Amino acid sequence: IGPALGGVIIVGLGVGMPFIFNAISFLGVVGALLWWKPEQTDTVHLPAERFAGAIRTGMRFARESQPLRSTLIRAAGFFLFASAYWALLPLIARDLLAGGAAFYGILLAAIGVGALIGAVALPKLKALLGPNKLVAVGCLTTALVLVIFSTVDNQYVAVVTSLLAGASWLAVLSNLNVSAQTALPEWVRARGLSVLLIIYFGSMAGGSLLWGRVADGIGIPQTLLIAAAGAVIAVPLTWRWKLHLGAKLDLTPSMHWTPNIFDLDVEEDRGPVMVTIEYLIDPNLAPEFLDLIRKLGENRRRDNSFSWGVFEDAERPGRYLEYFMVESWLEHSRQHHRVTEADKNLEELVRNYHLGKEPVKVGHFVAPSRDAMKKK
Repeated sequence: IGPALGGVIIVGLGVGMPFIFNAISFLGVVGALLWWKPEQTDTVHLPAERFAGAIRTGMRFARESQPLRSTLIRAAGFFLFASAYWALLPLIARDLLAGGAAFYGILLAAIGVGALIGAVALPKLKALLGPNKLVAVGCLTTALVLVIFSTVDNQYVAVVTSLLAGASWLAVLSNLNVSAQTALPEWVRARGLSVLLIIYFGSMAGGSLLWGRVADGIGIPQTLLIAAAGAVIAVPLTWRWKLHLGAKLDLTPSMHWTPNIFDLDVEEDRGPVMVTIEYLIDPNLAPEFLDLIRKLGENRRRDNSFSWGVFEDAERPGRYLEYFMVESWLEHSRQHHRVTEADKNLEELVRNYHLGKEPVKVGHFVAPSRDAMKKK
């Protein structure tokens, strides 16, 4: 709706007016935030995360979560090349299509209308193609839009092409957003979506700078063709990273880890902390066990473990020790509230390989306190 409204305002009131209306609209946003009283659903009685540590945790999750990482890669592959259209659209309207500010507003309005049409058709297209093929089609259609603008000087064709651009943009953007949402549990959702926004705005800003410099050197039509070629090539290059991988995962907290109740009274900021899990595995099944536990290791690192590994006992084949480390006892306490039902199911699959009547042995090790080190 935004581009359509912006285009109408430009045509009717001039180029400067959308900025004024946009500034006024933020009063509504501020008012909504002041009025909104969200329900307090957090029952975890732990201190709030520190700002810098929370950012590190969010970035670590984005790096280690395969569903979110795949979404971010697909997003970068699209926005970097699609930014050429947005960056050069004013010059396309003026230099290639001999239009002024009013015609630029018409192109923006057409993009908005195309997005609205795409929103209506999106459910059927998604059901027909699936998210991965739909995003690929959106990327290829965006490349087609770039090619048309580089070769056509007819304003009516340009308006129709803008409709196509808006529909393609919405199809890709909405699927990327949903893919990111389904990949994120509640505790890190805002941080994960902010990483997606970093990719979005970073690709748009960097791409705009890139395509502007290229257009200044070789011309607008040639630049649009290069961006179109890049958008086409990006589809097979990023195809291996699938979208909506988190849609089938149950990311609700499982709370299945045993509460930390020990004889040692550990201060919350003491650390680092190393957790060990001992497994007895049939040597014939060791390759399957190791493949599965590596997936579990991704989850450990995703939930803020800065180190993870698995070792085999040289003196006793089949005895494996998994370990993971976190920065402090408090961070480990948070992990107890972050493990999900999907994590629980994976842990159960791993522990099914464990032999013997006794359950797997779990150990907790804490670095000595500074006072203890000084006394020593």
